[in-house]
Amino acid sequence: MASAMLEKEKEHKRQERESALSERVPPLQLSGLSVQDLQALCKELHHKIDVVDEERYDIDAKVSKSSKEFVDLTTKIFELKGKMKRPALKRVKISADAMLGALLGSKVKESVDFKANLKTVKKEEEKKEEVTDWRKNVEAMSGMEGRKKLFDAGQ
Repeated sequence: MASAMLEKEKEHKRQERESALSERVPPLQLSGLSVQDLQALCKELHHKIDVVDEERYDIDAKVSKSSKEFVDLTTKIFELKGKMKRPALKRVKISADAMLGALLGSKVKESVDFKANLKTVKKEEEKKEEVTDWRKNVEAMSGMEGRKKLFDAGQ
């Protein structure tokens, strides 16, 4: 019974489509037309096709604009309500081996010991400079050491 209803519905839609097309597009009378008349008819049909394409493009632009506005308005409504839906996240406890297995797949078969693979870095012993009086170092650098001796000798 359902299949019979579907068949009737399909037949009804087909008849509606044929009646709508017959109203909008009259049948072409091509017999007995000269070449110039056929060319004029083709130009007229191309013009009608261009007009229909322009209308279709305009309608598509309006639909896309209105759908974007709809999405923007729905987000504004959610923001105004203050009820942003956040997914419930669950805490997952996973070991390093299981994480590597999930990321790398079957490439890692044995367990990886991270501490064993770390490089050991030897710290170089820093050379400790002798701590001396800073004034002596400044005088030596400025070239005033000899003048100080002359000054001290003069007194």
